[in-house]
Amino acid sequence: MFHSVVCGFKFTHAASIPRIYCTPKIPKPGTPLSPIVDYTGSIGYATSRSLADILGPLIGNTEHHVNNSAQLAEDLSEVMIEEDDMFISHDVVFLFTNTPIDKALEVIRDRLAGDKTLKKRTLLSVDDIMELLKFILTTTYFTFKGQIYQQLFGAAMGSPVSPIVANFFMEFLEQSAIATAPIECQPSLWKRYVDDILEIIHKGSADKLTDHLNQVDSTGNIKFTYETEEEGKIPFLDTLIIRKADGSVKLLVYREKTHTDQYLNFQSHHPLHHKLGVIRTLLDRADRIVTEQEDRDKEEEHIKQALSKCGYPDWSFDRVKQQRTNKTVKSKPKKNSDDTKSRGMVVIPCVQGISEKVQRILKKHSVLQQ
Repeated sequence: MFHSVVCGFKFTHAASIPRIYCTPKIPKPGTPLSPIVDYTGSIGYATSRSLADILGPLIGNTEHHVNNSAQLAEDLSEVMIEEDDMFISHDVVFLFTNTPIDKALEVIRDRLAGDKTLKKRTLLSVDDIMELLKFILTTTYFTFKGQIYQQLFGAAMGSPVSPIVANFFMEFLEQSAIATAPIECQPSLWKRYVDDILEIIHKGSADKLTDHLNQVDSTGNIKFTYETEEEGKIPFLDTLIIRKADGSVKLLVYREKTHTDQYLNFQSHHPLHHKLGVIRTLLDRADRIVTEQEDRDKEEEHIKQALSKCGYPDWSFDRVKQQRTNKTVKSKPKKNSDDTKSRGMVVIPCVQGISEKVQRILKKHSVLQQ
């Protein structure tokens, strides 16, 4: 294997051919398969990553975009829903593989042409970027059962630039959809995470809005399915949105029916900080998403019970809680860069009881351990 570099883009010359595999969407009816192309080590992987870095800053700057469930919780904190309105969520059917590449490229070119900060991110011209992007998007190939196939339409799941391209197209599509929606099904709220959309509309207008959305894409490839609230509740991302009697909303952590509460077992052969990280991640999620203290307490108790079944002792929870309380450590002034400059990094296998001691010794000498 060897590499060549052109205009800052690294091209890999290797016999590594992308392969396709599928992951089941277990919660979906019929358990459909989601195709994913593994690009790692392929000739276009590094170029795809570089293009994603160039295009990424142009995505997610609209009022309708949400980066994660924490931002969604913040955006919904002041939302009031009327009695004759309801929550509804729409989902694009296989967005990546149905994204119209020609239209997406047209949208991206227009956005790049108006980007005043482009020269700060790359020396490439708009034409250069578009040529590379078109090449990456129109030459998707992969192996399956010993045969090589080419993808003829859409962007491949697994390519680093595909989520960016799909987001560009969805931003264009949602602007058109909102602007042209009939007044009787005009959403008063529209929040989108890639291909999942949360809206507030008048009750009884779900079918009309869905019919409208399914006609916005001129190619006819982008189709939507929807789910409405039930008993005042609707799941979106990993949150459960609940409308209250006064029209305000509260959020809980949402778990699919297929969720098993199985996490990294405490007796497994992993570094201690990985196991403590499981506790910290779950508690942090509860703090970011759950809006009312009583519900946070219930979520924390659920987390503790679930992890206790995975072998987590009480002292592990106490330690993480103490670490989260002592966040002032993060606000300490940074030391002089000369004093903290790393002397290198070593990679050693995880040997329980020994690796942690070695890590502490290396840390004293400014040597990083992975």
